[in-house]
Amino acid sequence: MESASIGAAQAKIDEEQARRAKRAALKELNINEAGKGMILLTTKLPVVECPPLGHVEQVKALDSSLKRHTALIKRIRQSVGAENHDQILKDINSLSLEKYVDEIVGAVAEGILRCKTEKDVWSAVEAQVISALHRRFPKTFTPALISALSALLAPPPRAALASLSPEQREKEDSARVARQRPVLRICAELALVGIIRDGPDRGGGEWIMKTIRDLLSNDPSLSSLPLLLAFLKSYSRPYLGIIPPTASKQVSASSEQGTLSEAASEEATHVNGAGAFPPITNEEEELVEKEIRDRFKKMCEGYFDNVAKKLVIEHDRLQEQDRRNHEAYIRSGEIFEDRQQAYEKMTKSYEKLLASCQSLSELLYLPMPTLKTATQKTESIQIGMNTGSSILGPDGEDTTAGGKWEDEEERRFYEDIPDLKEYVPRSVLGLEDNGGDETEESKEKERIEKEMVDEEFRKLEEELAEMKLDEDGRAAGTDGLKKQEEGQGEDDAEDAPTPTPGTPKESPSSTPQLAPQGPSQLLTALLARLPDATNRSLIDQAAVDFAFLNSKAARKRLVKFMNQIPKSRTDLLPHYSRLIAILNRYMPDIGSDIVAMLDEEFRYLQRKKNVVKELSEVRLRNITFLSNLTKFRVVPPHVILHMFKVCLDDFSGTNVENLALLLEGCGRFLLRSEETRVPFAKMLELMRRKQSMAHLDQRQLLLLENAYYQCNPPERTARQVKERTPMELFIRHLIYDVLTKKTIDKVLKLLRKLDWNDPIVLRTLHKVFTKPWKIKYSHISLLAMLTYDLHRYHPAFSVGVVDQVLEDIRRGLETNMYSMNQRRIASIKYLGELYIYRLISSSIIFDTLWTLVTFGHPEGRPTPGQPSPIDMPDDFFRIRLVCVLLDTCGMCFDRGPHEKKLDNFLVFFQMYILSKDPLPMDVEFMLTDSLEAVRPKLVMYKTYEDAATAVDEMFAIALQNAGIVTGDGGDDSGEESGEEDEEETERGVREEDEEDELAQGDDEIQERVPSPEAVLLKSKQEFVGPTEEDEAEFAKELAKLVTDTSAESRKIDKKTALALWDTALPPPVVRKKKNEDYDEEGEGPAGEASEDAGVMKFTLFTKRGNKPQTRQIAIPAESALAVQTRTAQMQDKVEHQHLKRLVLNYEQREEAEELKALEARSRQGPIKIRLAG
Repeated sequence: MESASIGAAQAKIDEEQARRAKRAALKELNINEAGKGMILLTTKLPVVECPPLGHVEQVKALDSSLKRHTALIKRIRQSVGAENHDQILKDINSLSLEKYVDEIVGAVAEGILRCKTEKDVWSAVEAQVISALHRRFPKTFTPALISALSALLAPPPRAALASLSPEQREKEDSARVARQRPVLRICAELALVGIIRDGPDRGGGEWIMKTIRDLLSNDPSLSSLPLLLAFLKSYSRPYLGIIPPTASKQVSASSEQGTLSEAASEEATHVNGAGAFPPITNEEEELVEKEIRDRFKKMCEGYFDNVAKKLVIEHDRLQEQDRRNHEAYIRSGEIFEDRQQAYEKMTKSYEKLLASCQSLSELLYLPMPTLKTATQKTESIQIGMNTGSSILGPDGEDTTAGGKWEDEEERRFYEDIPDLKEYVPRSVLGLEDNGGDETEESKEKERIEKEMVDEEFRKLEEELAEMKLDEDGRAAGTDGLKKQEEGQGEDDAEDAPTPTPGTPKESPSSTPQLAPQGPSQLLTALLARLPDATNRSLIDQAAVDFAFLNSKAARKRLVKFMNQIPKSRTDLLPHYSRLIAILNRYMPDIGSDIVAMLDEEFRYLQRKKNVVKELSEVRLRNITFLSNLTKFRVVPPHVILHMFKVCLDDFSGTNVENLALLLEGCGRFLLRSEETRVPFAKMLELMRRKQSMAHLDQRQLLLLENAYYQCNPPERTARQVKERTPMELFIRHLIYDVLTKKTIDKVLKLLRKLDWNDPIVLRTLHKVFTKPWKIKYSHISLLAMLTYDLHRYHPAFSVGVVDQVLEDIRRGLETNMYSMNQRRIASIKYLGELYIYRLISSSIIFDTLWTLVTFGHPEGRPTPGQPSPIDMPDDFFRIRLVCVLLDTCGMCFDRGPHEKKLDNFLVFFQMYILSKDPLPMDVEFMLTDSLEAVRPKLVMYKTYEDAATAVDEMFAIALQNAGIVTGDGGDDSGEESGEEDEEETERGVREEDEEDELAQGDDEIQERVPSPEAVLLKSKQEFVGPTEEDEAEFAKELAKLVTDTSAESRKIDKKTALALWDTALPPPVVRKKKNEDYDEEGEGPAGEASEDAGVMKFTLFTKRGNKPQTRQIAIPAESALAVQTRTAQMQDKVEHQHLKRLVLNYEQREEAEELKALEARSRQGPIKIRLAG
């Protein structure tokens, strides 16, 4: 392995020496033979001398045809690489080219862009393409070519980059790097072979170094770093003098920077002296001067230091963001989407920076910076704790409960502020070379400011200690405080930064241009789009764009713009405050000027405190702006506390509202910040004492109470979080979080895999499936679909879900609590979706509809003069429930008997609506939309009397169809028998409904006994028989059934059929006893009712083994089953008597018919008598 590595190193050294020899020979040729016509076709061919161009007869020998010149220019423009260099050299040798030098320069510049490989670069430079042109036209071709190459390698303008979005900027940088990479390699070769030169006796190393420095210095995003990597891979030896070490590329981190290259050279010299490598060339043989090499190497090492620092910063930021994500996940169980996207973007940029830094370290043989791992970080992760700073004590507090911020989103908005140094070059921010001096100045400034704040706090505490309340609730030292306020104003004026004189006034901007060009137009466009920057990303981008346009005039314009915010746009103040906070770190005059401006405005408003209404919006904007800047730490603490004290001195009028606004805006922050906690707590205590003794109206008291408890909420015990088992959490996660249209199959499979025999699992599933109000309203249909799918495997579970939903609806009607309205809406929606998925029958839907409009009303009939305690005339929520149910499943009742049922209900529903007060607009619109969806041509009744008449007619028709005669009851046929008639009609129609349901084939649906309050009214049109489609479907199914069972039916013999018939009938003894009982009951109306009043006995047939058994069951006579049975018995008895009468009268009818026939024959002719002889 060692011999192989030494052989590879030897081959690399030999190749580098061969290249250096070629470059040296070509450099000597280009310098000595420039302008003499010397053209070297290849490095191995002899030199061919062209005649000097000054001789007229020799110039005439060269071809000057336009066609060949055009072809050459086109060939050069396509590529100056290896594939075309022979033909290009031949044309250069044989053509005059004097009149086409400018075109050839442009063509060569375009051809260089297509040199992608190292072979093409060598062909363009050393295979005489560019060198040949240089030697023929050194004064016309070479300067123009160098100027064109300089333009291609120029860095992009900052103004153009500032106007691009981050995505567009990234694309533009990638395209620029791909375009400049071959140009930089060509220029490096041209500088080595003597075409690009810094002076008569100098090479072109300084020109290359300046070009690369310009590219790197104007690149805060390190987008030009790939250009430096590509340059160092090929030219680190000739330009930097770096020689690879023998052991490995990477050296230890203990090595000092700046000495590694020399150490590598010494090591190579030592090895070469031992005979491993040939000796290095002398200094005279170097193509780049030693001074340039040292400066170039120092520049690259300095650039690596900056890249390494940025890598460490990005690594720490990534670790911190990862820690915060972990805390957020532990605290809330999820990571916010914007936080996740920011982390992914940060990770992507960090990985890219890490790879570039590693490549640069390997090329420069410098150690990588030390990056902390997760185990090396000293701070531990605290669940729900703010590890950044202590708020109310050394133990810290939760950021979401009792901390500075109300929630995590607010904390990120006010604390996660981007650093402009990471996005903008240091030169733009004024941080070029005096980093140490700036650090000392900033520390001195912080020390002075801290002393000033401490002095203000000391004065404030002294004033608060001297304050004593008199009988009127005023402070005893009010006059002294006013004097102190004036003195404070003078001190503030003295401490305020002195504005820079001579600032030119900005002229008003003209009409906006479509394409801003200069800094003034760009700034105008930036300020114009600030009102639309209403989120963090937009305002952060605006801060970066302003930093690129930073100047004294721009800062003045920004301060003036902030002074002209519309009074009604208080929603912009938090985002503008964030913009000021981002810029204030490197442009402190912006923050100080804006604070001074707001302070002056506050003092003006204090002088105009008698003007209440006209300046109310100005006060709101001023206090809100100050509060947001305070939370961003732009306003010094003593300034905001002084304003609070000023309002507290004159505790009346508008100052009460100012105090409330200050408490709501930044009171929580000041009370929980370490530096302002003590004085602000004293101020709050003083405010509470003054509030208790001052004569304030109710509105002012309410404002102060709300503001106080918002910034200092009362202590209360923490909410007890319900402990749930992992299985319960998993089920809730599936239904509440995972369930969507795309994942419903996955959720169903997971639910089926649960242990359904476990009662705990079954109870949890029942709870989740019977509380549709806990999921999204749009997902209720998915919950019903899941219930339908589970019905196939667990029918008892779905039946329990339906029962519970009906029970919830009934309980909502009985209680009618406003807080339960959302649950009731979700339950009604759920019930309709259950019908859509065939888990309940239509009778339950109509039963629920009739219950909604009749429950709680006298005799089930809503009347305007008889309000119900649970359904008042001004309560329209039941109408909403009916509309929701109709919107969910009303479209299914558009044909057959269901259509007539819904029509009858809508008639009664209109009477119910008209019994209420006039509908609100939203309920009226909701009702109109629902009725238009189910019955577009429905004619609405105008008055309650018209609707009541229609309902009475509907009841009469329904009673006639049910076979109940209203006149049988004699005098009881009036209002007293109306309720009984309705009940009889209800029972008859329900029986017909059940028959209709069975005819439709819904055998799997388990019918639910309808509530007694529901009244269903039908006419004869409902029972006209099945439609043609039903007949065709029935015939099809019958033919299929006969075909399938024909073979099976032949196998059943007569004995088996008789046995099956006998098992289907009750025993003869029971039938005989039943008939005897029936006869006894028919003989006397007092039958069994006289023995046990109010009870009807039924016989229940069961079978144990092969022995049938009977059991007597007593059913209340008022139940629906007993009434229906008694009605059926009476109808059978009437039909039996009718048949009996027909049989008895049969003989009489026969005799009458014979007599009629005889009379008819006698009228037709004489009677013929036959005599027998």
